[in-house]
Amino acid sequence: MNCCRIMISLFLFVFMYSSIAIAAEPANVNNLDQLLEMVKQSAIESSRQNKQRETTFLQQKQQQQSLLNDAKKELRKEQTRSDRLKRQYQSNEKTLTDLETRLQQRVGSLGELFGVFRQVSGDTASILEESMITAQFSDRVAPLKSLAEQKALPSIPELEKLWFALQQEMTESGKVTSYSSNVLQTDGTEQTAQVLRLGPFTSVSEGQFLRFLPESGQLIELARQPDSAYQSIAQDFESTQTGYAPMIIDPSRGVLLGLLVQTPSLFERIQQGKLVGYIIIILGIIGLLLVIERIIKLSIEEKKINKQTSQDSPDKTNPLGRIMAVYFDNKNINLETLERKIDEAILKETPKLERGLPIIKILSVIAPLLGLLGTVTGMIDTFQSITLFGTGDPKLMAGGISQALVTTVLGLAVAIPLIMLHSIVNSKSKRCINILEEQSAGLIAIHAETGKP
Repeated sequence: MNCCRIMISLFLFVFMYSSIAIAAEPANVNNLDQLLEMVKQSAIESSRQNKQRETTFLQQKQQQQSLLNDAKKELRKEQTRSDRLKRQYQSNEKTLTDLETRLQQRVGSLGELFGVFRQVSGDTASILEESMITAQFSDRVAPLKSLAEQKALPSIPELEKLWFALQQEMTESGKVTSYSSNVLQTDGTEQTAQVLRLGPFTSVSEGQFLRFLPESGQLIELARQPDSAYQSIAQDFESTQTGYAPMIIDPSRGVLLGLLVQTPSLFERIQQGKLVGYIIIILGIIGLLLVIERIIKLSIEEKKINKQTSQDSPDKTNPLGRIMAVYFDNKNINLETLERKIDEAILKETPKLERGLPIIKILSVIAPLLGLLGTVTGMIDTFQSITLFGTGDPKLMAGGISQALVTTVLGLAVAIPLIMLHSIVNSKSKRCINILEEQSAGLIAIHAETGKP
């Protein structure tokens, strides 16, 4: 029974103190007395360690309690300070409200005046930013923008800045000023040049008109200049030192000169007609050359025919002389045969005088038809652009519309002169043929009356 109790105690001891580390290797247990002694020593050692742990824990507890007390003191101190700052903040808020109320009462109508001042400053800054005068005085826009954005009441020096900017703009608008500035060339390079400015309207440099870029504050040379006559006027004005001289002024302050760059030239207009436009022009040139050749030829023939009318002997170098030669070669035959031979000679000469007239007439008819063809193809391109991209961007439809309009204009421009020139050439041809018929009828009448030449 005692052995059983000892074994149970041993198992309980092992279960309770299984976590305790033993430094030395355990001794060999030979009997139960040794085992009991070892258990007793282990219990004493465990009790000692537990007391030491309790002592350490109590010491740490006292330190933590001290820290907790210090933290509570600091918290009470900060809460006191927070309450004091809160009362001070509330007091300051009340004081600030009282001061703002007092300020509004004292300012009165000046508040509205200062609002107008800020608005005028912003408007003036926008105007000066677009003004060509800013290219000469580049540092006058930023202060006005800052005045327009500030919330505080402006001071007297700030009021004077706005007054000075307005006065400067009005004064410089009535001046013709020459100054040195950086000019952006058409190839992208920047060059220092002498600029002549006419108020806020026009700036020129060495006969070249300039445009102001508000984005960069620079002057840029126009990619496409006005006609040479206007450039010559600008050069003469730059060289004038005294007196008065004519000058070109853009009243829109550069807008019209800026639009000049986007205006296509005559050659660019022709290019918009594409293939149909080129065909119309080629046909017009062919018709014009044919008209010139016919006019020269008919004028020469008319001169020879008029000269032949005053001569009795036939000259076979002109149509009337060849007809008279037929008469003189057959003057002894009967009237009916002679009349037929003369009619035959007139029929031979008529195609020579009317040569080229049908071609000119056909060209005058084809030209407007080709213009109509270009109009149709241009509208087809326009509707294709609308189908693909919609109507949001009109520039996408501009190509087809330009082709439609340009080909129509080219067709009419070729057809109308050709019709008029055809009428002139046809009248000269008819006049020569009428002279031949009149002279032939006269020869036949003489032969019928006298039977002799």
